[in-house]
Amino acid sequence: MKTALTIAGSDCSGGAGIQADIKTMLANGVYAMSAVTALTAQNTTGVAGIMVVETEFLKKQIDCIFTDIRPDAVKIGMVPTAGLIEAAAEKLKEYRAGNIVADPVMISTSGARLIDEDAEAVLKEKLLPAAALVTPNIPEAEVLSGLTVRSEEDMVHAAGIIYHRYGCAVLLKGGHRTCDANDLLYQKDGTRWFFGKRIENPNSHGTGCTLSSAIASNLAKGYDLETSVERAKEYLSGALRAMLDLGKGSGPLDHAFVMGCRNSKKNI
Repeated sequence: MKTALTIAGSDCSGGAGIQADIKTMLANGVYAMSAVTALTAQNTTGVAGIMVVETEFLKKQIDCIFTDIRPDAVKIGMVPTAGLIEAAAEKLKEYRAGNIVADPVMISTSGARLIDEDAEAVLKEKLLPAAALVTPNIPEAEVLSGLTVRSEEDMVHAAGIIYHRYGCAVLLKGGHRTCDANDLLYQKDGTRWFFGKRIENPNSHGTGCTLSSAIASNLAKGYDLETSVERAKEYLSGALRAMLDLGKGSGPLDHAFVMGCRNSKKNI
């Protein structure tokens, strides 16, 4: 069985982070493992608190995984401090990890910054160059490229700068635009648009985690990058279309929709 590792923070409400990653990996047919970077107290209405793990403990988690069940792909999500980012990058280099998908959790959907400048600098210097793919949203792409992104042409230009600056393929997610859900893949072989129809679902907590984990899962199974992105987008669209309705805020996706084992309506 193919395997995948997620290095990210925990979401105790299950909609994003480690929990969403594991659900996604399972639904996409790989064995999931995790190295936790932080515990969060949160639910569908917001984050109440964050407890960051010690750097050496993150290293021990990654050591335990790679020396026993080596992952075929790695997804990286929220790594909140410069020390933790450096530790993750160091260990991934030590074990020559492949198929690394980095979801640069830097800017929230609401526009709030999620990591400080020191952490951002280490992310750019140590982690992104080790990745096979980085999956920024538009606000994150603006930070990584230094450009303002307002159009498809801007997306191409920004993705090109990120690709050449950090040496990794780029999936620039268009979900922050108002009229579509089109994503741009920029890699060595050129560019490709993945066109998607916006799904009107107010419950979209964890979409970025889900997409990047699904891509990593498909890379682990041996699919090429374009096919992995295509399959991951199909999975994400299905999880949104299932219209799971839980919680008082922006609720989680239905990661188990492919299993066809439950009714997605609220309280059933």
